[in-house]
Amino acid sequence: MQEEGGRASESWTGYVDWRNRPTLRGKHGGMLAASFVLVVEVLENLAYLANASNLVTYLTSYMNFSPARAATAVTNFMGTAFLLSLLGGFLSDVFFTAYHIYVSSAVVEFLGLIVLTIQARTSSLKPPKCRLLDGPCEELSGVKAAMLFGGLYLVALGVGGIKGSLPVHGAEQFDEDTPQGRQGRSTFFNYFVFCLSCGALVAVTFVVWVEDNKGWQWGFAVSTIAILLSIPVFLAGSATYRNKVPTGSPLTTIAKVVTGAILNTRAAYQNPSSAVMDMTSTPTKTFQTGEQGGSNSPKMATIQRPSGSLRFLNRAVERKPAHQALACTVQEVEEVKVVVGILPIFFSTIMLSCCLAQLSTFSIQQAATMDTRIGSLTVPPASLPVFPVVFIMILAPLYDHVIVPFARRATGTEGGITHLQRIGAGLVLSVVAMAVAALVEVKRKRVAFRTDLLDTGASLPITFLWVALQYLFLGSADLFTLAGLLEFFFTEAPPSMRSLATSLPWASLAMGYYLSSILVSLVNGATGSTGRQPWLAGANLNKYHVERFYWLMCVLSIANFLHYMFWALRYKYRLLR
Repeated sequence: MQEEGGRASESWTGYVDWRNRPTLRGKHGGMLAASFVLVVEVLENLAYLANASNLVTYLTSYMNFSPARAATAVTNFMGTAFLLSLLGGFLSDVFFTAYHIYVSSAVVEFLGLIVLTIQARTSSLKPPKCRLLDGPCEELSGVKAAMLFGGLYLVALGVGGIKGSLPVHGAEQFDEDTPQGRQGRSTFFNYFVFCLSCGALVAVTFVVWVEDNKGWQWGFAVSTIAILLSIPVFLAGSATYRNKVPTGSPLTTIAKVVTGAILNTRAAYQNPSSAVMDMTSTPTKTFQTGEQGGSNSPKMATIQRPSGSLRFLNRAVERKPAHQALACTVQEVEEVKVVVGILPIFFSTIMLSCCLAQLSTFSIQQAATMDTRIGSLTVPPASLPVFPVVFIMILAPLYDHVIVPFARRATGTEGGITHLQRIGAGLVLSVVAMAVAALVEVKRKRVAFRTDLLDTGASLPITFLWVALQYLFLGSADLFTLAGLLEFFFTEAPPSMRSLATSLPWASLAMGYYLSSILVSLVNGATGSTGRQPWLAGANLNKYHVERFYWLMCVLSIANFLHYMFWALRYKYRLLR
């Protein structure tokens, strides 16, 4: 981050410190500042995932939810948490710095965890304990339901704000005007996923063990302490951070350009001979960018004419605006084109997120019916994610220190591997994961049939490690896609929209969780319409047809990958347009 000679004391343009003073080169930003963000991510993801990964068990065992209702409740909770990241990103771009959004969001999540801890500790705030297989149980309602969902959605609001602010805050610590800064930023995103996995490892091992053996009140308490500790750790780095100054609403720019294009098109048809506006040139910072999506050398350039892509939007600057408030610059038009261009990539990742949703729902329930012993150790089903988490922790540094340097030497480019290639690899792995999941479920049910245990809740004589296979493939898919998406959206988005754009991977997860709930409802509606038992309904998982659902997911994932390839092969990196 330091510059040679007299530039060492120059200030960063567009950035301030935590006291709203100019930030200085050599003093603010860099890997030291980003390191605080990485440590915070360990604590933050520990607090969130410790409960999310085991929430199905809590809802079915202590809140008397059916497996299908619990799966829907969990996917809705996690979907809402990730979708709210868009709100966190929007506020970071428009009104507040990512620094302030993180602190306030962590406080909100802390309050939600306090509510859940109190309910888990107090018997009178939970329904009477009951086994679903033994008959009807008292459903959660009234104040008890309000407390549960109130606590959960306070946590969701806090998680959303954190996901929408923390990654972009870390990425903003690096100078994109230098190759070292851009490589440092790429390393940050890889290690962000690594630290996310570190928090997940503690969550799905230690905290899940605490929840299953000591009580959920202690599990919620551990999460509460973790998110509380993250606040002083984050604040400890205040003196080193450079905080991007909010530059106004990106949605306003998008709305202005689109509205201007529509009105000017309408005016052109009504009065073809009206005057055409002279397009003034717009100076803007651009980079020479390689095919790999990595920028090589910064330079000042002048956008004199809008590009030939999405020509409809060019009409926003081709005529005099109907109102002065709709006056647009060529740069604004090009920025909106960038946003429109990345949306197909975003939509192509929703199906992968839908597959990932299965890790928190049916996969946990599958493992709960199997033999969860490894030697003399009994592993809680909710600890299954430990397998992909450990794999990610090994693969993330290996990718950054071995695979990427090798790819750089092989391709002669700064990035080595393109963001879109990395995302595509993740989508392929999701197809494999769903096929493996279907085959494992066929094997599990075959064992239940052969041992005459289909109608019981007894543990089946088959190891849960079979289910770990689908976790391994989906975890690998998540590593490739999440880090690739975070860096892709941050790099491609205009500076004024980076927080919002970097929230899109989390929004993809949200929509994937919602899509999972919708698919479950549609599948049950379609398969139960003839009077037969729906594929995914009832209290006994052995009577479900989860394998058919997984095959459906596999087919949809293949179609989604073809859809992704259509757009990825046509995509041109922003600074090559």
